[in-house]
Amino acid sequence: MNDPVVERIQANPKYKELREKRNKLGWTLAVLMLVVYYGYIALIAFDKSFLAQPIGAGVTTLGIPIGMGVIVFTVVITAIYVRKANSEYDTLTAEILKEASK
Repeated sequence: MNDPVVERIQANPKYKELREKRNKLGWTLAVLMLVVYYGYIALIAFDKSFLAQPIGAGVTTLGIPIGMGVIVFTVVITAIYVRKANSEYDTLTAEILKEASK
């Protein structure tokens, strides 16, 4: 594929900047998610008694709020990526496309 527009986009330093920033954030968030998720699974596998501790006088155990924390963490890092994409990455993409169409 030797499309001149594609070649201009790939040669644009802003495109390289966009790719680097997006990849860095994506990998960082992915690693954080893996650490949190697999950390929770490892806690289940290796320290069930810790998660089985009741909270207060009720029947809820410590594992429930920690599991909910994993879910909330997932939503938060997704929101971080979406906000970054909408504020910074979309602007860079529009600039790149504008420069490539000249």
